[in-house]
Amino acid sequence: MAFGIFGLALLFALTATLYASVGFGGGSTYIALLALAALDYRALPVIALLCNIIVVTGGTVRFQSRGLIEWQKIWPILLLSVPAAWLGGRMVLAQDSFMLLLGLSLAAAGLLLIVEPFIKRGGGGPRAPFWTSHLLFAPVVGTGIGFLSGMVGIGGGIFLAPILLLTRWSDSRRIAATASVFILVNSIGGLAGQLTKSGLASGGEAVLAYWPLFVGVLLGGQVGSILASKALPEIWIRRLTAMLILYVAVRILWV
Repeated sequence: MAFGIFGLALLFALTATLYASVGFGGGSTYIALLALAALDYRALPVIALLCNIIVVTGGTVRFQSRGLIEWQKIWPILLLSVPAAWLGGRMVLAQDSFMLLLGLSLAAAGLLLIVEPFIKRGGGGPRAPFWTSHLLFAPVVGTGIGFLSGMVGIGGGIFLAPILLLTRWSDSRRIAATASVFILVNSIGGLAGQLTKSGLASGGEAVLAYWPLFVGVLLGGQVGSILASKALPEIWIRRLTAMLILYVAVRILWV
């Protein structure tokens, strides 16, 4: 492992701190770091999804305590996303196919991180596009992102938040809360699918072998929840993370 397990745990802790401060889990960056560390590609989704669950659980509790989670509004997004994430996690992919999908997903995630601040500033008015009120809008968005997230081992909030911002679905704080819940439930669904595919024994081996990573994100997530994005401007978190994700995406797709 290029970084060493404890060096990687430190990077995971930093990632968790930054992401938790803005309501995300950090799954895309965990995947990027694990890919750079040259781990077995089959272990990447299990580790990243577990880290996601650890981090966003605290964030979801924090958003709920502030009354920012609109359950009646978000359940259509979650309705099919969880089974879709489970199904995506069960998909058996060859290494080349997985790495291609991972590279393209990371590239899309990195670009979304870059454009999201501009979406916030350039909303263009308070009215949402008419098609966002269609009954199928939320289930279709949730299903597509959930399926992709389960396959590659991320929570999907990094895809969902820009879409909701672009469509002016709600204000930015409630969108962050929605993304946090989305990441949590889809990470659980995706992890269940991954473990169904690989077996509990294989997943247990990954947990035991890389336990410092989980301790790192647990500590980092708590610090991030306390900081609540006050220590570092959110835009810089997004820019630095986008650079890392895009770098890894290029490395994966170039090989």
